[in-house]
Amino acid sequence: MKLRKVFLALGLGICIMMAGCSSTPSTQSSAGVNTTEAKEIQAIKDRGVLKVGVKVDVPKYGYKNPKTGEMEGLEIDLSKAIAKKILGDENKVEFQGVTAKTRGPLLDNGEIDMVAATFTITDERKKSYNFSDPYVKDGIGLLVKKSLGASSLKDLNGKTIGVAQSSTTKDALQKEAEKQGITLKFSELGGYPELKTALDSGRIDCFAVDASILNGYVDDSTVILDDRYNPQEYGIASKKDNTELAKVINEVINDMKSSGELDKLIKKWDIK
Repeated sequence: MKLRKVFLALGLGICIMMAGCSSTPSTQSSAGVNTTEAKEIQAIKDRGVLKVGVKVDVPKYGYKNPKTGEMEGLEIDLSKAIAKKILGDENKVEFQGVTAKTRGPLLDNGEIDMVAATFTITDERKKSYNFSDPYVKDGIGLLVKKSLGASSLKDLNGKTIGVAQSSTTKDALQKEAEKQGITLKFSELGGYPELKTALDSGRIDCFAVDASILNGYVDDSTVILDDRYNPQEYGIASKKDNTELAKVINEVINDMKSSGELDKLIKKWDIK
């Protein structure tokens, strides 16, 4: 009987030791992950500024006001809200102008922490970057001269469409043209002001980009056609391995949705 008690005591002791050994690596592993993730945000805090890639030529989204020299727009306000969440001050943000062609590489090489620059969320892009939940949904619009007399994409058969380099616009319109049995020619240019200048000078027949962006470029001589193509959503992008920053960005976007603040900003900037 005594011998049996000894064996039971030994067995219980071994079980306790094994349980203790097995739990230690798990705790250390969890702590290691949390430490790694915390470092991503801590690096921004140590630097004292959030670096954001934004458009500087898209009125209502990201635009450098020539009169004040200040950045303004929906995506500027969103970036400031994220800076406030991380650093406690919405002014602790550094903006760097990007285009559709440069925003990815600048994020990849670490020059910026995130991109808030009319960045369309696609399955292909999600393989390379973390995207927040969407904050705006928009479709491709067509800006033409009134003198052209066009009222639909079909009226642009054989015409030259100007699009931004590295954007999703060209592929979307090519697919739509195939559906409608028409042929389009494309000219890929560096930025939206350049596209508007090309339209004004007659180098292109149509300036195509998301309709809400076109609203900042329409004037007395031009018109945005009624049809919209390939509705897409905008999200804020961060590096794929920067999971903690992606989490904070998404928290801010969703909090602003729940509180109604996002709707207020969309109304403030007259985004349609």
